[in-house]
Amino acid sequence: MIDTKEFARRRKHLMQDMGKDSIAILPTALEQTRNRDVTYPFRPDSDFLYLTGFWEPEAVLVLIPGREHGEYVLFCREKDETQEIWHGRRYGQEGVIEHFAADDSFPISDIDEILPGLMENKNRVFYTMGIHSDFDQRLTGWVNQLKQKVRMGVNAPGEFVALDHALHEMRLYKSATEIKMMKKATKISCAAHRRMMQACRPGMYEYQLEAEFIYETLSQGCRSQAYPAIVGSGKNGCILHYTENSEPLKDGDLVLIDAGGEYQGYAADITRTFPVNGCFSAEQKALYELVLEAQAAAIEQVYPGNHWNAPHEAAVKVITRGLVKLGLLKGRVDRLIKDEAYKQFYMHRTGHWLGLDVHDVGDYKIDNEWRMLENGMVLTIEPGIYTGNNRKIPKKWRNIGIRIEDDVRVTRNGYEVLTAAAPKSVAEIEAIMACSKSVQARAKAKAKAKAAVGKKAVKKIASRKTAVKKTVKKALKKAVKKKTVKKQVKKKAASTGRKKASRKKS
Repeated sequence: MIDTKEFARRRKHLMQDMGKDSIAILPTALEQTRNRDVTYPFRPDSDFLYLTGFWEPEAVLVLIPGREHGEYVLFCREKDETQEIWHGRRYGQEGVIEHFAADDSFPISDIDEILPGLMENKNRVFYTMGIHSDFDQRLTGWVNQLKQKVRMGVNAPGEFVALDHALHEMRLYKSATEIKMMKKATKISCAAHRRMMQACRPGMYEYQLEAEFIYETLSQGCRSQAYPAIVGSGKNGCILHYTENSEPLKDGDLVLIDAGGEYQGYAADITRTFPVNGCFSAEQKALYELVLEAQAAAIEQVYPGNHWNAPHEAAVKVITRGLVKLGLLKGRVDRLIKDEAYKQFYMHRTGHWLGLDVHDVGDYKIDNEWRMLENGMVLTIEPGIYTGNNRKIPKKWRNIGIRIEDDVRVTRNGYEVLTAAAPKSVAEIEAIMACSKSVQARAKAKAKAKAAVGKKAVKKIASRKTAVKKTVKKALKKAVKKKTVKKQVKKKAASTGRKKASRKKS
């Protein structure tokens, strides 16, 4: 858990940017219906979570710099014994003051009566329009209410300022606590990627690999996935946001997996590509090592003072040059880059910001110029090559999709790869998968031997039973025969006795 002091520092920083005679209003996310009366698992709005650490739905944060009775006000649900029996515990007003360091708290049901009063005589309202349309209308209504009280000496706010601009700049620079959370998310996610490599074999389904990932991340404390996993094998790996994950894994194909867990709200974002059967073909290896080289070149461009686009430029240069060497592109490298000829194989950017959102907030340009990288920023580096069913290239190169993605932190002197524990070299991947196959083979052989021993034992028991049955049958037959002989002797003796008696009479 993040300490309440961390959230207090964030709120203080934001209020300093806001200035006096202002108010910030920030509702959390809405609960979303999945179907009929079933809702999706609730996840707070990231901006709201960043400032409060509060995970309950139906809540609104209000910040009022200089307010006498407390600058941090939180509207939330009241304690309700019946609702808590059905749907789980609530903090209530006293709980949010005690556990989330709110200065003041009111029931969410009273917001229409209380919030307009908190807005009185404020010059500026910091609020982001366009996210919650219903709340936008309510806020406009509250301002109009205040305007009608002008003759009573009440001033309505005259200026609306986008809250997200200042807040998102804050979120772009990760604190030591945030880096700790992200390292936990990436550590767990790296272990899950390794698990998938070890579990993979031809004949499995894509969703079964996804299940391995979910099991590992969930069992280690990532209660949610940062985004729906992409598990694309064969031609599916060439679909950038493929999420059906429904097809069988075929021997000889690659499988591209883009998946990350979420820990305490912070996302990991990792992509690894590996052969279903554990061994890269010559063509797969050539393209894979080209993407790996491009990623290494891009990561080397991550350091303070370099601009945001430098990693992408480095990756494009390596990929274009490599595609020419392999004969998949023809022409001069600089001209091909200028004409963006590489985009038929590499059509996306090399990275994005990462944090509470997988595509995290923060501007990429300032005054129309690429912004400089600075200490505390976290970004992904994820070049790729996707040949698809391209008729212009030889068949052996087609339907190969490769992406390698790592999460990289900008440090004071350079960079730190947060996801280095996820295997990505050809040798490492093949060794892990070969080891896994060896373990599986030994387990299979052991099970087979056990089954054979079992069968042998069953046969032996059956043979013994048969022998016993034969002995019993033989004994019974002998006994019956003996009994029959006795009867015959007895009958004969009786007959002889009758004959002797008859002779005596005569």
